[in-house]
Amino acid sequence: MPRRKRTAGSSSDATGDSDDSVEQEKTDSSHSDGNSRANTRLTRASSLRLSQSSHEPPADVKHVVDRDESPPRTPTGNAASSESDIDVSSPNASHDESHARDPSQKDSASDPSHRPKRRRFHESYNFNMKCPTPGCNSLGHLTGKHERHFSISGCPLYHNLSADECKVKAVDRDKQEEERSQGQTEDHRHATRHQAPTPRQVRYKEKVVEMRKRRNSPLPREQKDKSMEHRQSHGTSREPLLDNVTSEYDLELFRKAQARASEDLEKLRLQGQITEGSNMIKTILFGRYELDTWYHSPYPEEYARLGRLYVCEFCLKYMKSQTILRRHMAKCVWKHPPGDEVYRKGAISVFEVDGKKNKIYCQNLCLLAKLFLDHKTLYYDVEPFLFYVMTEADNTGCHLVGYFSKEKNSFLNYNVSCILTMPQYMRQGYGKMLIDFSYLLSKVEEKVGSPERPLSDLGLISYRSYWKEVLLRYMYNFQGKEISIKEISQETAVNPVDIVSTLQSLQMLKYWKGKHLVLKRQDLIEEWKAKETKRGTSNKTIDPHSLKWTPPKGT
Repeated sequence: MPRRKRTAGSSSDATGDSDDSVEQEKTDSSHSDGNSRANTRLTRASSLRLSQSSHEPPADVKHVVDRDESPPRTPTGNAASSESDIDVSSPNASHDESHARDPSQKDSASDPSHRPKRRRFHESYNFNMKCPTPGCNSLGHLTGKHERHFSISGCPLYHNLSADECKVKAVDRDKQEEERSQGQTEDHRHATRHQAPTPRQVRYKEKVVEMRKRRNSPLPREQKDKSMEHRQSHGTSREPLLDNVTSEYDLELFRKAQARASEDLEKLRLQGQITEGSNMIKTILFGRYELDTWYHSPYPEEYARLGRLYVCEFCLKYMKSQTILRRHMAKCVWKHPPGDEVYRKGAISVFEVDGKKNKIYCQNLCLLAKLFLDHKTLYYDVEPFLFYVMTEADNTGCHLVGYFSKEKNSFLNYNVSCILTMPQYMRQGYGKMLIDFSYLLSKVEEKVGSPERPLSDLGLISYRSYWKEVLLRYMYNFQGKEISIKEISQETAVNPVDIVSTLQSLQMLKYWKGKHLVLKRQDLIEEWKAKETKRGTSNKTIDPHSLKWTPPKGT
Protein backbone atom coordinates (compact mmCIF):
# COMPACT_ATOMS: atom_id res chain seq x y z
CA MET A 1 0.00 0.00 0.00
CA PRO A 2 1.12 3.52 -0.35
CA ARG A 3 3.85 4.78 1.83
CA ARG A 4 6.25 7.72 1.99
CA LYS A 5 10.05 7.63 2.15
CA ARG A 6 11.25 5.28 4.88
CA THR A 7 14.37 4.96 6.93
CA ALA A 8 16.29 1.73 6.94
CA GLY A 9 14.61 0.62 10.12
CA SER A 10 11.05 1.40 9.12
CA SER A 11 8.51 -1.36 8.66
CA SER A 12 5.98 -1.84 5.93
CA ASP A 13 3.73 -4.52 4.53
CA ALA A 14 3.03 -6.03 1.16
CA THR A 15 -0.56 -5.81 2.14
CA GLY A 16 -0.40 -2.60 4.12
CA ASP A 17 1.85 0.44 4.64
CA SER A 18 2.42 3.00 7.34
CA ASP A 19 2.97 6.72 7.30
CA ASP A 20 1.97 9.72 9.37
CA SER A 21 2.47 13.36 8.43
CA VAL A 22 4.21 15.70 10.83
CA GLU A 23 1.42 18.19 10.54
CA GLN A 24 -1.16 15.62 11.56
CA GLU A 25 0.88 14.63 14.63
CA LYS A 26 0.89 18.24 15.73
CA THR A 27 -2.85 18.42 15.18
CA ASP A 28 -3.40 15.23 17.17
CA SER A 29 -1.22 16.44 20.06
CA SER A 30 -2.99 19.78 20.25
CA HIS A 31 -6.34 18.04 20.03
CA SER A 32 -5.32 15.69 22.85
CA ASP A 33 -4.23 18.60 25.03
CA GLY A 34 -7.58 20.27 24.42
CA ASN A 35 -9.52 17.21 25.45
CA SER A 36 -7.35 16.08 28.38
CA ARG A 37 -8.88 18.76 30.58
CA ALA A 38 -12.46 17.75 31.28
CA ASN A 39 -15.24 19.16 33.42
CA THR A 40 -15.92 17.37 36.69
CA ARG A 41 -19.36 15.81 36.91
CA LEU A 42 -21.22 16.75 40.11
CA THR A 43 -24.41 15.01 41.15
CA ARG A 44 -27.16 16.88 42.94
CA ALA A 45 -30.38 15.48 44.32
CA SER A 46 -32.47 17.85 42.25
CA SER A 47 -30.57 17.86 38.94
CA LEU A 48 -27.40 16.83 37.16
CA ARG A 49 -25.07 19.72 36.40
CA LEU A 50 -21.81 20.11 34.61
CA SER A 51 -19.26 22.45 36.04
CA GLN A 52 -18.13 25.14 33.66
CA SER A 53 -14.65 25.35 35.10
CA SER A 54 -11.85 23.07 33.85
CA HIS A 55 -10.26 20.57 36.24
CA GLU A 56 -7.84 17.69 35.91
CA PRO A 57 -9.62 14.30 35.85
CA PRO A 58 -9.14 11.93 38.77
CA ALA A 59 -6.14 9.63 38.68
CA ASP A 60 -8.24 6.52 38.23
CA VAL A 61 -10.10 7.89 35.19
CA LYS A 62 -8.30 8.04 31.86
CA HIS A 63 -10.10 9.84 29.07
CA VAL A 64 -9.45 8.65 25.56
CA VAL A 65 -9.15 11.24 22.83
CA ASP A 66 -10.51 10.44 19.40
CA ARG A 67 -7.66 10.55 16.91
CA ASP A 68 -8.48 12.32 13.69
CA GLU A 69 -6.21 11.01 10.97
CA SER A 70 -7.93 12.81 8.14
CA PRO A 71 -6.87 16.12 6.65
CA PRO A 72 -8.73 19.24 7.80
CA ARG A 73 -11.87 20.11 5.89
CA THR A 74 -12.66 23.35 4.21
CA PRO A 75 -15.65 25.43 5.43
CA THR A 76 -17.75 23.67 2.77
CA GLY A 77 -17.05 20.27 4.30
CA ASN A 78 -14.69 19.03 1.53
CA ALA A 79 -11.08 18.06 1.87
CA ALA A 80 -8.64 20.90 1.37
CA SER A 81 -7.10 20.46 -2.05
CA SER A 82 -6.04 22.41 -5.09
CA GLU A 83 -8.56 23.65 -7.63
CA SER A 84 -7.36 21.10 -10.14
CA ASP A 85 -8.31 18.29 -7.77
CA ILE A 86 -11.93 19.41 -7.40
CA ASP A 87 -14.40 18.96 -10.20
CA VAL A 88 -18.00 19.47 -9.19
CA SER A 89 -19.32 17.69 -12.27
CA SER A 90 -17.03 14.66 -11.86
CA PRO A 91 -17.63 11.72 -9.51
CA ASN A 92 -14.10 11.99 -8.15
CA ALA A 93 -14.82 15.46 -6.78
CA SER A 94 -14.09 15.57 -3.08
CA HIS A 95 -17.06 15.00 -0.83
CA ASP A 96 -17.55 15.41 2.86
CA GLU A 97 -17.75 11.66 3.37
CA SER A 98 -14.06 11.31 2.57
CA HIS A 99 -12.80 13.05 5.68
CA ALA A 100 -13.57 13.27 9.35
CA ARG A 101 -14.42 16.23 11.58
CA ASP A 102 -12.26 19.38 11.49
CA PRO A 103 -9.71 19.04 14.33
CA SER A 104 -9.50 22.81 14.66
CA GLN A 105 -13.07 23.04 15.95
CA LYS A 106 -12.32 22.83 19.68
CA ASP A 107 -15.43 24.56 20.97
CA SER A 108 -17.72 21.62 20.26
CA ALA A 109 -15.17 19.24 21.77
CA SER A 110 -14.93 21.21 25.01
CA ASP A 111 -18.66 21.84 25.22
CA PRO A 112 -20.16 19.24 27.62
CA SER A 113 -23.27 18.88 25.45
CA HIS A 114 -21.14 17.86 22.45
CA ARG A 115 -18.48 15.88 24.27
CA PRO A 116 -18.13 12.34 22.85
CA LYS A 117 -19.16 9.70 25.37
CA ARG A 118 -17.61 6.64 23.81
CA ARG A 119 -14.32 5.16 25.03
CA ARG A 120 -14.40 7.09 28.26
CA PHE A 121 -12.20 4.64 30.12
CA HIS A 122 -8.95 3.57 28.53
CA GLU A 123 -7.95 0.51 30.53
CA SER A 124 -10.90 -0.11 32.82
CA TYR A 125 -14.02 -1.93 31.66
CA ASN A 126 -17.23 -0.12 30.99
CA PHE A 127 -19.68 -2.18 33.03
CA ASN A 128 -22.65 -0.57 31.31
CA MET A 129 -21.75 -2.49 28.15
CA LYS A 130 -23.17 -5.97 27.69
CA CYS A 131 -22.35 -8.86 25.39
CA PRO A 132 -24.82 -9.02 22.47
CA THR A 133 -25.18 -12.83 22.80
CA PRO A 134 -28.64 -13.67 24.23
CA GLY A 135 -28.44 -15.05 27.78
CA CYS A 136 -24.81 -14.03 28.32
CA ASN A 137 -23.81 -12.17 31.50
CA SER A 138 -20.54 -10.83 29.95
CA LEU A 139 -18.40 -12.82 32.41
CA GLY A 140 -15.30 -14.66 31.23
CA HIS A 141 -13.41 -14.36 27.96
CA LEU A 142 -12.60 -16.75 25.13
CA THR A 143 -8.87 -16.24 25.72
CA GLY A 144 -9.22 -17.22 29.39
CA LYS A 145 -7.15 -14.17 30.37
CA HIS A 146 -9.86 -11.57 31.03
CA GLU A 147 -12.71 -11.45 33.51
CA ARG A 148 -15.26 -9.80 31.22
CA HIS A 149 -16.07 -9.42 27.54
CA PHE A 150 -18.34 -7.15 25.51
CA SER A 151 -18.28 -8.63 22.00
CA ILE A 152 -19.12 -11.90 20.29
CA SER A 153 -15.48 -12.53 19.43
CA GLY A 154 -14.66 -12.93 23.13
CA CYS A 155 -17.89 -14.57 24.28
CA PRO A 156 -17.46 -18.12 25.66
CA LEU A 157 -21.20 -18.78 25.43
CA TYR A 158 -21.29 -17.94 21.72
CA HIS A 159 -18.50 -20.48 21.15
CA ASN A 160 -20.42 -23.12 23.16
CA LEU A 161 -17.93 -22.98 26.03
CA SER A 162 -17.94 -21.90 29.67
CA ALA A 163 -15.62 -19.38 31.28
CA ASP A 164 -13.84 -22.14 33.24
CA GLU A 165 -13.30 -24.20 30.10
CA CYS A 166 -11.71 -21.17 28.42
CA LYS A 167 -9.30 -20.77 31.34
CA VAL A 168 -8.31 -24.45 31.17
CA LYS A 169 -7.71 -24.19 27.42
CA ALA A 170 -5.61 -21.07 27.96
CA VAL A 171 -3.35 -22.95 30.40
CA ASP A 172 -2.97 -25.79 27.88
CA ARG A 173 -2.10 -23.35 25.10
CA ASP A 174 0.56 -21.69 27.25
CA LYS A 175 2.12 -25.08 28.07
CA GLN A 176 2.17 -26.09 24.41
CA GLU A 177 3.72 -22.76 23.41
CA GLU A 178 6.40 -23.15 26.09
CA GLU A 179 7.23 -26.67 24.92
CA ARG A 180 7.34 -25.47 21.31
CA SER A 181 9.70 -22.63 22.20
CA GLN A 182 12.02 -24.99 24.06
CA GLY A 183 12.01 -27.39 21.12
CA GLN A 184 12.84 -24.60 18.67
CA THR A 185 15.69 -23.42 20.92
CA GLU A 186 17.11 -26.95 21.03
CA ASP A 187 16.77 -27.36 17.27
CA HIS A 188 18.52 -24.05 16.69
CA ARG A 189 21.36 -25.04 19.02
CA HIS A 190 22.06 -28.23 17.08
CA ALA A 191 21.24 -26.81 13.65
CA THR A 192 23.66 -27.25 10.78
CA ARG A 193 23.87 -25.44 7.52
CA HIS A 194 21.70 -27.99 5.72
CA GLN A 195 17.97 -27.44 5.82
CA ALA A 196 16.85 -31.02 6.49
CA PRO A 197 13.99 -31.39 9.02
CA THR A 198 15.02 -32.23 12.58
CA PRO A 199 13.91 -35.53 14.16
CA ARG A 200 11.43 -33.63 16.33
CA GLN A 201 9.88 -32.02 13.26
CA VAL A 202 9.66 -35.39 11.49
CA ARG A 203 7.90 -36.97 14.49
CA TYR A 204 5.49 -34.07 14.70
CA LYS A 205 4.65 -34.32 11.02
CA GLU A 206 3.98 -38.07 11.31
CA LYS A 207 1.77 -37.42 14.32
CA VAL A 208 -0.29 -34.84 12.43
CA VAL A 209 -0.69 -37.14 9.42
CA GLU A 210 -1.86 -39.95 11.68
CA MET A 211 -4.36 -37.69 13.49
CA ARG A 212 -5.84 -36.53 10.20
CA LYS A 213 -6.21 -40.12 9.00
CA ARG A 214 -8.43 -40.86 11.99
CA ARG A 215 -10.85 -38.13 10.97
CA ASN A 216 -14.47 -39.24 10.82
CA SER A 217 -15.50 -38.76 7.20
CA PRO A 218 -19.29 -39.00 7.51
CA LEU A 219 -21.03 -37.40 10.47
CA PRO A 220 -22.96 -39.86 12.64
CA ARG A 221 -26.72 -39.64 12.52
CA GLU A 222 -26.97 -38.52 16.11
CA GLN A 223 -24.38 -35.82 15.53
CA LYS A 224 -26.37 -34.48 12.58
CA ASP A 225 -29.57 -34.43 14.66
CA LYS A 226 -27.78 -32.67 17.50
CA SER A 227 -26.36 -30.02 15.15
CA MET A 228 -29.75 -29.45 13.55
CA GLU A 229 -31.42 -29.08 16.95
CA HIS A 230 -28.72 -26.65 18.05
CA ARG A 231 -29.21 -24.56 14.92
CA GLN A 232 -32.99 -24.46 15.33
CA SER A 233 -32.71 -23.51 19.02
CA HIS A 234 -30.10 -20.76 18.74
CA GLY A 235 -29.99 -19.77 15.07
CA THR A 236 -27.09 -17.41 14.37
CA SER A 237 -26.74 -16.33 18.00
CA ARG A 238 -24.41 -19.29 18.65
CA GLU A 239 -21.54 -20.84 16.78
CA PRO A 240 -22.45 -24.13 15.01
CA LEU A 241 -21.33 -27.36 16.67
CA LEU A 242 -17.96 -28.24 15.17
CA ASP A 243 -17.30 -31.64 16.77
CA ASN A 244 -16.41 -34.35 14.23
CA VAL A 245 -16.62 -31.83 11.38
CA THR A 246 -12.88 -32.18 10.88
CA SER A 247 -9.94 -33.83 12.65
CA GLU A 248 -9.21 -33.00 16.27
CA TYR A 249 -5.89 -31.48 15.24
CA ASP A 250 -7.43 -29.07 12.72
CA LEU A 251 -10.24 -28.18 15.13
CA GLU A 252 -7.68 -27.34 17.80
CA LEU A 253 -5.79 -25.15 15.33
CA PHE A 254 -9.03 -23.34 14.56
CA ARG A 255 -9.71 -22.80 18.28
CA LYS A 256 -6.22 -21.39 18.78
CA ALA A 257 -6.72 -19.00 15.87
CA GLN A 258 -10.03 -17.85 17.35
CA ALA A 259 -8.43 -17.19 20.74
CA ARG A 260 -5.53 -15.31 19.15
CA ALA A 261 -7.84 -13.13 17.07
CA SER A 262 -9.97 -12.41 20.13
CA GLU A 263 -6.88 -11.40 22.10
CA ASP A 264 -5.76 -9.05 19.30
CA LEU A 265 -9.20 -7.40 19.24
CA GLU A 266 -9.11 -7.01 23.01
CA LYS A 267 -5.73 -5.27 22.80
CA LEU A 268 -7.08 -2.88 20.17
CA ARG A 269 -10.08 -2.16 22.40
CA LEU A 270 -7.90 -1.41 25.41
CA GLN A 271 -5.68 0.83 23.29
CA GLY A 272 -8.76 2.78 22.22
CA GLN A 273 -8.38 1.96 18.52
CA ILE A 274 -11.81 0.28 18.44
CA THR A 275 -14.76 0.46 20.75
CA GLU A 276 -16.92 -2.29 22.14
CA GLY A 277 -18.86 -3.17 19.03
CA SER A 278 -20.29 0.29 18.37
CA ASN A 279 -17.92 2.12 16.02
CA MET A 280 -16.70 -0.65 13.77
CA ILE A 281 -18.12 -1.31 10.32
CA LYS A 282 -19.36 -4.91 10.24
CA THR A 283 -20.49 -5.21 6.62
CA ILE A 284 -20.37 -3.24 3.38
CA LEU A 285 -22.67 -3.41 0.38
CA PHE A 286 -20.36 -3.38 -2.63
CA GLY A 287 -22.00 -3.92 -6.00
CA ARG A 288 -24.00 -7.13 -5.91
CA TYR A 289 -22.04 -8.43 -2.90
CA GLU A 290 -22.48 -7.96 0.83
CA LEU A 291 -19.03 -8.34 2.39
CA ASP A 292 -18.16 -8.97 6.03
CA THR A 293 -15.23 -6.79 7.09
CA TRP A 294 -12.14 -8.16 8.82
CA TYR A 295 -10.49 -5.11 10.40
CA HIS A 296 -11.21 -1.57 11.53
CA SER A 297 -10.92 1.22 8.98
CA PRO A 298 -10.84 4.93 9.99
CA TYR A 299 -13.95 6.05 8.14
CA PRO A 300 -15.53 9.20 9.63
CA GLU A 301 -17.31 8.44 12.89
CA GLU A 302 -20.76 9.28 11.58
CA TYR A 303 -20.32 6.49 9.03
CA ALA A 304 -18.41 3.98 11.16
CA ARG A 305 -21.02 3.93 13.93
CA LEU A 306 -23.69 2.77 11.49
CA GLY A 307 -22.12 -0.68 11.34
CA ARG A 308 -22.98 -1.04 7.65
CA LEU A 309 -21.65 1.00 4.77
CA TYR A 310 -22.86 1.35 1.17
CA VAL A 311 -20.07 1.81 -1.38
CA CYS A 312 -20.29 2.57 -5.10
CA GLU A 313 -18.23 -0.13 -6.80
CA PHE A 314 -17.06 2.22 -9.57
CA CYS A 315 -16.15 5.57 -7.94
CA LEU A 316 -15.81 4.07 -4.40
CA LYS A 317 -17.82 6.84 -2.78
CA TYR A 318 -19.34 5.63 0.51
CA MET A 319 -22.85 6.41 1.74
CA LYS A 320 -25.08 5.87 4.76
CA SER A 321 -28.12 4.12 3.29
CA GLN A 322 -29.23 2.06 0.35
CA THR A 323 -31.58 4.82 -0.78
CA ILE A 324 -28.66 7.24 -1.12
CA LEU A 325 -26.66 4.57 -2.93
CA ARG A 326 -29.52 3.90 -5.35
CA ARG A 327 -29.85 7.59 -6.15
CA HIS A 328 -26.09 7.88 -6.58
CA MET A 329 -25.92 4.89 -8.95
CA ALA A 330 -28.66 6.43 -11.09
CA LYS A 331 -26.45 9.44 -11.84
CA CYS A 332 -22.91 8.04 -11.43
CA VAL A 333 -21.21 8.22 -14.82
CA TRP A 334 -18.23 6.06 -13.87
CA LYS A 335 -18.02 2.53 -15.25
CA HIS A 336 -14.30 1.92 -14.69
CA PRO A 337 -11.46 3.32 -12.55
CA PRO A 338 -9.90 6.65 -13.57
CA GLY A 339 -6.51 6.70 -15.23
CA ASP A 340 -5.02 4.85 -18.21
CA GLU A 341 -5.89 1.30 -19.19
CA VAL A 342 -2.44 -0.28 -19.54
CA TYR A 343 -3.47 -3.94 -19.90
CA ARG A 344 -6.42 -5.80 -21.40
CA LYS A 345 -6.91 -9.43 -22.24
CA GLY A 346 -10.43 -10.77 -22.49
CA ALA A 347 -12.50 -9.39 -19.63
CA ILE A 348 -9.47 -8.58 -17.45
CA SER A 349 -8.12 -5.03 -17.50
CA VAL A 350 -5.58 -3.12 -15.41
CA PHE A 351 -5.78 0.66 -14.96
CA GLU A 352 -2.88 2.84 -13.84
CA VAL A 353 -4.21 5.51 -11.46
CA ASP A 354 -1.99 8.37 -10.31
CA GLY A 355 -2.49 9.23 -6.65
CA LYS A 356 -1.76 12.87 -7.41
CA LYS A 357 -4.24 13.23 -10.26
CA ASN A 358 -7.06 11.16 -8.71
CA LYS A 359 -6.55 11.82 -5.04
CA ILE A 360 -10.08 11.23 -3.75
CA TYR A 361 -10.48 7.92 -5.59
CA CYS A 362 -7.16 6.63 -4.22
CA GLN A 363 -8.02 7.73 -0.69
CA ASN A 364 -11.34 5.91 -0.86
CA LEU A 365 -9.55 2.86 -2.26
CA CYS A 366 -7.16 2.90 0.72
CA LEU A 367 -10.03 3.18 3.22
CA LEU A 368 -11.79 0.28 1.52
CA ALA A 369 -8.63 -1.82 1.54
CA LYS A 370 -8.07 -1.24 5.25
CA LEU A 371 -11.29 -3.16 5.97
CA PHE A 372 -9.46 -6.30 4.78
CA LEU A 373 -5.83 -5.50 5.68
CA ASP A 374 -4.36 -5.58 9.17
CA HIS A 375 -1.15 -3.54 9.05
CA LYS A 376 -2.22 -0.72 6.77
CA THR A 377 -2.03 2.73 8.41
CA LEU A 378 -1.75 5.15 5.45
CA TYR A 379 -4.96 6.45 3.95
CA TYR A 380 -4.69 10.05 2.79
CA ASP A 381 -1.11 10.74 1.63
CA VAL A 382 -1.49 8.98 -1.72
CA GLU A 383 0.27 11.44 -4.02
CA PRO A 384 3.69 9.67 -4.11
CA PHE A 385 2.11 6.41 -5.34
CA LEU A 386 0.73 4.80 -8.46
CA PHE A 387 -2.21 2.43 -8.11
CA TYR A 388 -2.70 -0.48 -10.51
CA VAL A 389 -6.35 -1.51 -10.32
CA MET A 390 -7.44 -4.83 -11.83
CA THR A 391 -11.03 -5.14 -13.04
CA GLU A 392 -13.29 -7.72 -14.64
CA ALA A 393 -15.66 -6.35 -17.28
CA ASP A 394 -19.23 -7.31 -18.12
CA ASN A 395 -22.19 -5.50 -19.68
CA THR A 396 -22.60 -3.27 -16.58
CA GLY A 397 -19.02 -2.03 -16.28
CA CYS A 398 -15.55 -2.90 -14.98
CA HIS A 399 -15.82 -4.44 -11.50
CA LEU A 400 -13.01 -4.06 -8.97
CA VAL A 401 -11.08 -7.33 -8.51
CA GLY A 402 -8.03 -6.08 -6.63
CA TYR A 403 -5.15 -3.66 -6.80
CA PHE A 404 -1.58 -3.01 -5.78
CA SER A 405 0.18 0.27 -5.17
CA LYS A 406 3.71 1.20 -6.04
CA GLU A 407 5.97 4.10 -5.15
CA LYS A 408 6.79 6.36 -8.06
CA ASN A 409 10.41 6.60 -6.95
CA SER A 410 11.43 3.71 -4.71
CA PHE A 411 14.97 3.90 -3.36
CA LEU A 412 15.00 0.16 -2.57
CA ASN A 413 13.33 -0.89 -5.86
CA TYR A 414 10.13 -2.08 -4.20
CA ASN A 415 7.65 -3.04 -6.91
CA VAL A 416 4.69 -3.37 -4.50
CA SER A 417 3.77 -1.24 -1.50
CA CYS A 418 0.36 -2.73 -0.80
CA ILE A 419 -1.61 -5.48 -2.52
CA LEU A 420 -5.18 -6.62 -2.04
CA THR A 421 -7.61 -9.00 -3.71
CA MET A 422 -11.25 -8.33 -2.88
CA PRO A 423 -12.76 -11.13 -0.76
CA GLN A 424 -15.30 -12.17 -3.40
CA TYR A 425 -12.44 -12.86 -5.85
CA MET A 426 -10.04 -14.64 -3.49
CA ARG A 427 -8.79 -18.19 -4.16
CA GLN A 428 -9.49 -17.81 -7.86
CA GLY A 429 -5.98 -16.96 -9.11
CA TYR A 430 -6.37 -13.18 -9.21
CA GLY A 431 -3.84 -12.58 -6.42
CA LYS A 432 -1.16 -14.42 -8.35
CA MET A 433 -2.08 -12.39 -11.43
CA LEU A 434 -1.53 -9.15 -9.51
CA ILE A 435 1.86 -10.36 -8.27
CA ASP A 436 2.84 -11.52 -11.76
CA PHE A 437 1.79 -8.16 -13.21
CA SER A 438 3.97 -6.29 -10.70
CA TYR A 439 7.00 -8.35 -11.76
CA LEU A 440 6.12 -7.81 -15.44
CA LEU A 441 6.39 -4.05 -14.85
CA SER A 442 9.78 -4.62 -13.20
CA LYS A 443 10.96 -6.56 -16.28
CA VAL A 444 9.89 -3.70 -18.55
CA GLU A 445 11.76 -1.28 -16.29
CA GLU A 446 14.76 -3.66 -16.41
CA LYS A 447 14.88 -3.79 -12.64
CA VAL A 448 14.78 -6.45 -9.96
CA GLY A 449 11.74 -6.01 -7.74
CA SER A 450 10.54 -7.10 -4.33
CA PRO A 451 7.53 -6.31 -2.11
CA GLU A 452 7.86 -4.08 0.91
CA ARG A 453 8.53 -5.75 4.24
CA PRO A 454 7.21 -7.06 6.53
CA LEU A 455 4.73 -9.18 4.64
CA SER A 456 1.40 -9.98 6.25
CA ASP A 457 0.37 -13.60 6.77
CA LEU A 458 -1.77 -13.77 3.61
CA GLY A 459 0.79 -11.77 1.64
CA LEU A 460 3.63 -14.09 2.66
CA ILE A 461 1.62 -17.17 1.64
CA SER A 462 0.77 -15.65 -1.75
CA TYR A 463 4.32 -14.53 -2.52
CA ARG A 464 5.91 -17.80 -1.43
CA SER A 465 3.51 -19.69 -3.67
CA TYR A 466 4.37 -17.39 -6.59
CA TRP A 467 8.15 -17.60 -6.02
CA LYS A 468 7.94 -21.40 -5.76
CA GLU A 469 6.07 -21.62 -9.07
CA VAL A 470 8.53 -19.29 -10.81
CA LEU A 471 11.58 -21.24 -9.60
CA LEU A 472 10.14 -24.65 -10.46
CA ARG A 473 9.18 -23.44 -13.93
CA TYR A 474 12.72 -22.12 -14.41
CA MET A 475 14.21 -25.43 -13.24
CA TYR A 476 11.93 -27.38 -15.55
CA ASN A 477 13.00 -25.37 -18.60
CA PHE A 478 16.69 -25.15 -17.59
CA GLN A 479 18.98 -27.36 -19.69
CA GLY A 480 22.43 -26.30 -18.44
CA LYS A 481 24.66 -27.87 -15.80
CA GLU A 482 25.27 -24.93 -13.47
CA ILE A 483 22.52 -22.68 -12.11
CA SER A 484 23.29 -19.12 -11.08
CA ILE A 485 21.02 -17.26 -8.69
CA LYS A 486 22.00 -14.02 -10.41
CA GLU A 487 20.83 -15.37 -13.77
CA ILE A 488 17.55 -16.53 -12.26
CA SER A 489 17.05 -13.05 -10.78
CA GLN A 490 17.75 -11.30 -14.07
CA GLU A 491 15.36 -13.52 -16.02
CA THR A 492 12.48 -13.52 -13.52
CA ALA A 493 13.00 -10.02 -11.97
CA VAL A 494 12.77 -11.64 -8.51
CA ASN A 495 15.14 -10.33 -5.85
CA PRO A 496 18.04 -12.74 -5.08
CA VAL A 497 17.14 -12.64 -1.38
CA ASP A 498 13.64 -13.91 -2.18
CA ILE A 499 15.10 -16.61 -4.44
CA VAL A 500 17.42 -17.85 -1.69
CA SER A 501 14.68 -17.93 0.95
CA THR A 502 12.41 -19.88 -1.43
CA LEU A 503 15.16 -22.38 -2.27
CA GLN A 504 15.77 -22.90 1.44
CA SER A 505 12.09 -23.53 2.13
CA LEU A 506 12.06 -26.08 -0.73
CA GLN A 507 15.25 -27.71 0.65
CA MET A 508 16.97 -27.07 -2.68
CA LEU A 509 19.90 -25.08 -1.27
CA LYS A 510 22.74 -26.99 0.41
CA TYR A 511 26.10 -25.99 1.87
CA TRP A 512 28.88 -28.40 0.93
CA LYS A 513 32.66 -27.95 1.13
CA GLY A 514 32.46 -24.21 1.59
CA LYS A 515 30.04 -23.65 -1.30
CA HIS A 516 26.29 -23.23 -1.64
CA LEU A 517 24.81 -25.70 -4.10
CA VAL A 518 21.40 -25.49 -5.77
CA LEU A 519 19.83 -28.93 -6.04
CA LYS A 520 17.42 -29.72 -8.82
CA ARG A 521 14.78 -31.77 -6.99
CA GLN A 522 13.04 -33.73 -9.69
CA ASP A 523 10.20 -34.85 -7.39
CA LEU A 524 9.08 -31.26 -6.75
CA ILE A 525 9.40 -30.37 -10.42
CA GLU A 526 7.31 -33.36 -11.50
CA GLU A 527 4.69 -32.57 -8.86
CA TRP A 528 4.46 -28.97 -10.10
CA LYS A 529 4.24 -30.13 -13.74
CA ALA A 530 1.43 -32.55 -12.88
CA LYS A 531 -0.55 -29.74 -11.27
CA GLU A 532 0.06 -27.50 -14.29
CA THR A 533 -1.18 -30.21 -16.64
CA LYS A 534 -4.24 -30.88 -14.51
CA ARG A 535 -5.03 -27.18 -14.35
CA GLY A 536 -4.90 -26.92 -18.13
CA THR A 537 -5.02 -23.67 -20.06
CA SER A 538 -6.42 -20.97 -17.83
CA ASN A 539 -7.20 -17.35 -18.54
CA LYS A 540 -5.88 -16.46 -15.07
CA THR A 541 -2.44 -15.64 -16.43
CA ILE A 542 -0.77 -12.41 -17.48
CA ASP A 543 0.11 -12.11 -21.17
CA PRO A 544 3.15 -9.81 -21.63
CA HIS A 545 2.04 -9.02 -25.21
CA SER A 546 -1.20 -7.44 -23.91
CA LEU A 547 0.70 -4.83 -21.87
CA LYS A 548 0.67 -1.32 -23.35
CA TRP A 549 2.83 0.56 -20.88
CA THR A 550 6.02 2.55 -20.70
CA PRO A 551 7.73 3.42 -17.39
CA PRO A 552 6.63 6.86 -16.16
CA LYS A 553 9.26 9.56 -16.19
CA GLY A 554 9.57 12.60 -13.97
CA THR A 555 6.62 11.65 -11.70
